[in-house]
Amino acid sequence: MADWTSTHRLWEKWASNNVGSSGEPLKAALLLNYDPSAPSRLLSLIAEQEGTDLKAVDLNPFIDFVKRNNLQKEFFFIGPEQYLVTSIYEHWFCARCVNTLNPGGEGAIIMQIAPHLLIGMYEGSIGAASRAMVAVDQFAWQLCRKSH
Repeated sequence: MADWTSTHRLWEKWASNNVGSSGEPLKAALLLNYDPSAPSRLLSLIAEQEGTDLKAVDLNPFIDFVKRNNLQKEFFFIGPEQYLVTSIYEHWFCARCVNTLNPGGEGAIIMQIAPHLLIGMYEGSIGAASRAMVAVDQFAWQLCRKSH
């Protein structure tokens, strides 16, 4: 995997082009350190975040959800938002927020890029989900490319 400095630079460039501003595909994104085989005490949970101000304690229920790997049978939380998984793929899954006040809806795309979990959160429906997926996939591709 890429060293931390290059990962941070890649995140900064990617986040500034894809997260938070009006018209960007993602309203928020998080890069979490997640390696189930490593001792969790070695790394802080949140490696990077943009568009949100969550603390590690806010993400503990989400990490527990991922570890249980019971994606189709449970809801999960990211901070105060509750999500239901709608699609599962080999190394990623999509979810919709069930307690949103946004009339267009909200969703999340979660991708595992060892040793990270990338969470991209977006507002809207099908078109917004497609743009969010492209943005998340772009970061994953760049991160994997740098690590090889």
